[in-house]
Amino acid sequence: MESQELKPYVIGLDLGGTNSVFGIVDSRGEIKATTAIKTQGYDNVYDYVDASVEAVHIIIEQVGGIDKIKAMGIGAPNGNFYKGTIEFAPNLSWGKSGIVPLAELFSKKLGIPVALTNDANAAAIGEMTYGVARGMKNFIVITLGTGVGSGIVVNGQLVYGSDGFAGELGHVVVRPSDGRSCGCGRNGCLEAYRSATGVARTAREFLVNSDEPSLLRNMKPEDITSLDVSIAAGKGDKLALDIYEFTGKLLGEACANFTAFSSPEAFIFFGGLTKAGDLLMDPLVKSYNEHVLKIYKDKAKFLISGLEGSSAAVLGASAVGWDITDTNK
Repeated sequence: MESQELKPYVIGLDLGGTNSVFGIVDSRGEIKATTAIKTQGYDNVYDYVDASVEAVHIIIEQVGGIDKIKAMGIGAPNGNFYKGTIEFAPNLSWGKSGIVPLAELFSKKLGIPVALTNDANAAAIGEMTYGVARGMKNFIVITLGTGVGSGIVVNGQLVYGSDGFAGELGHVVVRPSDGRSCGCGRNGCLEAYRSATGVARTAREFLVNSDEPSLLRNMKPEDITSLDVSIAAGKGDKLALDIYEFTGKLLGEACANFTAFSSPEAFIFFGGLTKAGDLLMDPLVKSYNEHVLKIYKDKAKFLISGLEGSSAAVLGASAVGWDITDTNK
């Protein structure tokens, strides 16, 4: 058995719908080197893995070569912890149509053990180990990025369910009648409204259905992003403020329903959309308090991840890598 001193690092991969961020992490949770590639734009998963390995080899050499790497952990959408697969991931061009054995593909290319979990579960592990959830045993991480993910911790353990797919709160139907189409193939999912792409869709709808003057009218509708909405709202643009009021209200309703399941001590929000700050959180908390059962009122905290960028997910993914090596000792 090789000592930890001989193999002091693991690779953590935060595989998002837009970007894939790699970090080399030591046992204390320090990220020693990072790199990133675009997640999309590949004809198939093999091309994606080849591009990933080419990029990650550069930072592997920075820490002394592959002989210093103990394992790799991956946080990915629709990731199955039990099987190491990505299954029917709607936001991945090379992963939406079937089951992709991603952990096995990376393991063969790199020659090291590889474990994989859902990306939001990885973020939850990162928050529990290094972030604002330290010391908590019951909390829900909700990731607001290209899609909406969730990592649910109950009594100090992640909820995986019987098949590894428990906790897909982004695909809880929040608008059952005439709901928006979702990438998963259904209609009315939370993700279709409360993701960064969902906010952009809301902006386009509001622009069509309202005569309200707005800075957003100076843009092509198809070019509008959630960042553009945040910038406009920060300048006092009423239509943009209404978009975030709508977004926060529905997310607050959803969290009120989620509380009935696990009574978390905190909801922790992670991802690009959290940069909107109070524009999102104020209507969210107000809506939550209006809709939550009285027995739960004023108990849950609403927190934004304190880990910068994708650090929570990278660190969480790396923790999965450490865990696989501990299990195999």
